[in-house]
Amino acid sequence: WGPSRGCGFPLQAAWLGINIFLFTYYFLFFNRDERYFYTRAILGSALAWARASAKCLNFNSMLILLPVCRNLLSFLRGTCSVSALWWHGQHDRPHPHPHPHPHPHPHPRCRCLFGAHRPCMPSTVEYVAFTTIPGLTGVIITLALILMVTSSTEFIRRNYFEVFWYTHHLFLIYFAGLLIHGIAGLVRGQTEESMEEVHPHHCAHCLTQKDEDCSRKCSKDPEFGSIPAESWKWVLAPVLLYIFERILRIWRARQKVVVTKVVMHPARVLELQMQKKGFRMEVGQYIFVNCPAISLLEWHPFTLTSAPEEDFFSIHIRAAGDWTERLIDTFQQQNLEMPRIEVDGPFGTASEDVFQYEVAMLVGAGIGVTPFASILKSIWYKFQQADQTLKTKKIYFYWLCRDTGAFAWFNDLLASLEQKMAESGKADFLTYRLFLTGWDTNIANNVALRFDTATDTVTGLRHKTIFGRPMWNSEFAAVAAAHPRSVVGVFLCGPGALAKSLQKSCHQHSSLDPRKVKFYFNKENF
Repeated sequence: WGPSRGCGFPLQAAWLGINIFLFTYYFLFFNRDERYFYTRAILGSALAWARASAKCLNFNSMLILLPVCRNLLSFLRGTCSVSALWWHGQHDRPHPHPHPHPHPHPHPRCRCLFGAHRPCMPSTVEYVAFTTIPGLTGVIITLALILMVTSSTEFIRRNYFEVFWYTHHLFLIYFAGLLIHGIAGLVRGQTEESMEEVHPHHCAHCLTQKDEDCSRKCSKDPEFGSIPAESWKWVLAPVLLYIFERILRIWRARQKVVVTKVVMHPARVLELQMQKKGFRMEVGQYIFVNCPAISLLEWHPFTLTSAPEEDFFSIHIRAAGDWTERLIDTFQQQNLEMPRIEVDGPFGTASEDVFQYEVAMLVGAGIGVTPFASILKSIWYKFQQADQTLKTKKIYFYWLCRDTGAFAWFNDLLASLEQKMAESGKADFLTYRLFLTGWDTNIANNVALRFDTATDTVTGLRHKTIFGRPMWNSEFAAVAAAHPRSVVGVFLCGPGALAKSLQKSCHQHSSLDPRKVKFYFNKENF
């Protein structure tokens, strides 16, 4: 857990520690508290397991809404890079059928702890699960969670995004069921007044045997009260925060967006340049985009490719699914009237921190180059304006693509940056490497024939395209040797497999000596 971990490990350790504490504390509490003596006699250890799990469920339900509050996360990013955490909830299962237990079996007059002053209802699992409020809501919550979890797999998200999108709105049913779950007070404990009069230590045996001493000391029946519903106390603040978040999103989405320019790049990449009143952005941020002509409810995230210094904001959209295909077709076929676009954001990402490092390594895979387009454009403007506050002294840029067409729309920016830096006497500021991970025989033969030319055959840039994948150990070793006492920020926008490789390299090449080189890893997965 080296310096590349940031705040991720402390947050995970704190989350795990709180869950362990809650479960342990409430398990021991319900397993030992005398008020639940008779309840344990009926349910056995299931009472402690269920109630301890319920506390963990409440805690995780409180947290589960926070990662989707984008504005809150953008605010928190100013303190620490918020790592992606998966908050796992545990569901309070329906209370099972009574099991044999070492406590004496209660008399029929107090065995029915599930209701006061009424005939005992059947105690089968099926009856409790499908005829009581806690049982029905428990089943509904479980089904909602199963559907949300199964639709969250990578295969579903990438190939059937609409299924993932709509299924996840079952969280509304989940929270409604959670709030209702404990209202009926199905499980009860002995009241304080009853404990003083007929304490189970003195009177429990009197329920199964009668003698003169029992008639005198334990003449009254035990009385029971329900456990107060507590779920609402845990989730009230996050729910209100999320409601505020949704209202803010709706308000911002209704603000007018003007599409000023539409550019169709090679490899079926659509560029939209837009303007919106009051829009302010930083490098590497992203927005959510909706096109009502395609879907009123679907919002998709796109990284901003424009720089803060420009008077517009732009995104590049690659055809990668039904929604993006339809959006590209809509803008290609538009006649006089431009399709309406709604925008929510911008929101912060790890890439915002790039200018906090003296040395930065930027790694983009395919369309994952988009946040670095914003960064490099901003650097170009800073050089034009002779900005003396720029802390960054060196940038290493790596771009991995499967086909040559993907390079085309980014070449102009790199060429302009090369020229501007050469004119400013800072040609060494940017070192970039372009990697082509997929090619055919024609491309290879063409490159071999023109190997001695000054510019690259594939991109037309001064730096030659490298065929294959980067050897990250060599790249990191070279950066560490060139900057032996620097703090290096490593920024990735790419797939998870590449993130694991880079994270491993950051750990291996970071020195334990605080005076020597350290690599801090920041990522955006797609």
